[in-house]
Amino acid sequence: MTTDAHPTTLAPLLRRGRWFAALPPAQQQQLLAGAVRVVLAPGQFLFRRGDDHSGLYCVLDGTVHVGAVDAAGRDIALGLLQSPQWFGEIAFFDGGPRTHDAVARDAATLLLVPRPVLAALLDAQPLWWRLLGQLMAEKLRALFAGLEDITTLPARQRIARRLLALSDGHGMLASGVALRQVAVNQAQLGAMLSLTRQTVSTVLRALEAEGLVRRHYGGIELLDAVALARLGAAPDAG
Repeated sequence: MTTDAHPTTLAPLLRRGRWFAALPPAQQQQLLAGAVRVVLAPGQFLFRRGDDHSGLYCVLDGTVHVGAVDAAGRDIALGLLQSPQWFGEIAFFDGGPRTHDAVARDAATLLLVPRPVLAALLDAQPLWWRLLGQLMAEKLRALFAGLEDITTLPARQRIARRLLALSDGHGMLASGVALRQVAVNQAQLGAMLSLTRQTVSTVLRALEAEGLVRRHYGGIELLDAVALARLGAAPDAG
């Protein structure tokens, strides 16, 4: 992992994310002023479960896999983060260690607001606690929605909704911003949704035949987001 000073032209990219775009201009500048870029090679860990927290991160380019390893040694995907999603805020509230592993799925560049920099902002301006709380609330809202989908929806509907959630960063991208291709494979999608890889493959094959998605190596392209949204909302989808 290497770090260097960040370029001064990041704000337009970061404003594609809802949280950063909603920050007051002064707070946007404060966040960027003390930040550095972090460059990861494919497969390189940003941090591991139990590590001390080093700060607040934002994905600028590439994909970061957030997950864990189960008792059988299998890699469990809990989330895939793409630009410009922020993460790492939980530790600022409880002071605890990292809750999961974070590893670069491909070559990735991130923005890091180091822990001492953000801690100083929190001490100087209580407003920052509310702003970080809003970021954490976005994640909590998405988590509850995802858990409800897993427990109540059939596989076809579940997959459609998760693909749309990945495309808009689980609601973290600004209005009108969406990823046409999400960097998730069938095994990872199955792990996220408590579905077998075979079930995911069958559903994706059907969606592809209907012209809604196109499968690529290591990713899924959303061809018709409107139709996927109708499918995800349909009470009788199966």
